[in-house]
Amino acid sequence: MATDRKPLYYFWAPKYWPNWLGLALLRIICLLPHSVSMSIGKNFGRLAHRIAIKRRAIVLRNIELCFPDMASQERVALVRRHFEALGMSVIEMGLGRWASDEKLIAMTTLSGLEHLQAALDTGKGIILLSAHFTTLEISGRVLSVNCPPFDAVYRKNRSEFSTEVLRTGRERSAASTIEKRDIKAMIRSLRKGRPVWYAPDQSFSRKGSEVIPFFGVPSMHTIATSTLARLGKAVTLPYFPRRLPNGRYELTILPPLPDFPSDDPVADTKKYVQVLEDYIRTCPEQYLWVHRKFKDLPDGYPDYYADLDTSK
Repeated sequence: MATDRKPLYYFWAPKYWPNWLGLALLRIICLLPHSVSMSIGKNFGRLAHRIAIKRRAIVLRNIELCFPDMASQERVALVRRHFEALGMSVIEMGLGRWASDEKLIAMTTLSGLEHLQAALDTGKGIILLSAHFTTLEISGRVLSVNCPPFDAVYRKNRSEFSTEVLRTGRERSAASTIEKRDIKAMIRSLRKGRPVWYAPDQSFSRKGSEVIPFFGVPSMHTIATSTLARLGKAVTLPYFPRRLPNGRYELTILPPLPDFPSDDPVADTKKYVQVLEDYIRTCPEQYLWVHRKFKDLPDGYPDYYADLDTSK
C-alpha cells in the first residue's frame, strides 16, 4: 500500500464541505429504488449536456471521428445519450461504494465465468483487461463476489480528495489499489497469482506508447499491457460491463486474448483495441467519450481538437 495516502477525515476542512455535501446527497439518492435513482442520474446528465459546452464538443468530435458514416442527427442523439450515461455513472459510483452485494447481484448477469475459472486453474496471475465504460465503478463489486481477491488500478486525480474518494470506493471491490504508472507493483501481484483489474484504453503520453488506430483514427495507446502479461506470466481476460435498457447490468468475461503476449507488443495492443471496438459497438453511449482520446499525437499528425468551437 502507498505511504502517502491521506484518510478521508483529513479533508474535513471548510473548503471541502461542498464535496462532502455532494457525497451526502449521493448517499441519499442511492437509498432510493434503483429506477428512481437512475432517473435522477439521467437528469443530472441532461443538465450537464446543457451547461458543459466544451465537454459536449469533445464528445461530439470523438463520435464524429469514430463513426463517420453515422448521420448527423444520430450523432447528436448519441451525444445526449452519452451524457445521460455519465449522469447515471455518478449514481453507480455511489452504488459501487454503498450498495449491498445482494442488491448488486440481483440486478446483474455475469457471463464468461468459465473463462475466469480456467485461468484460475492455471495458477497464473490474471489481467482482467477492461476499459473506461460509464458502468466501470459498479462492475467491480459484482466481480469481487465471483473472483479471488484482486488489485485494481487507479489514476490519480488533480484533487487529492477526489483521488481518495475514487480509490476507497474501488477498495470496496479490490483487496488493494495500484497507481496506473506503477507497473512493477502490478507485476509483483501477478507473479503472486493475484488478478489485476486494468483499464489501459485512455490516451497516454508518448513514452511507452505507440500510434495505433482506434476506429481507424490514429491514437496513442500504451503497449505496457503486453509487457505486463509477459513479465507477470499472466493470462489476459478481456472484461467489460454494460447497462441494459431494462436497468439491469451485464458483465462479460471473454476468452483469453489469443497468442498473448507475443514478441510484438504493438500487435498485442491491436488485439485488445479490436476487442474493445467490438464491445463499444454494443453500447456506444456508455464508452467514456468525454475523454480526449486522440490527443498527444506525435508531430505530423492532426490536432483533432484544434477547432472544437465548430462543434459546440
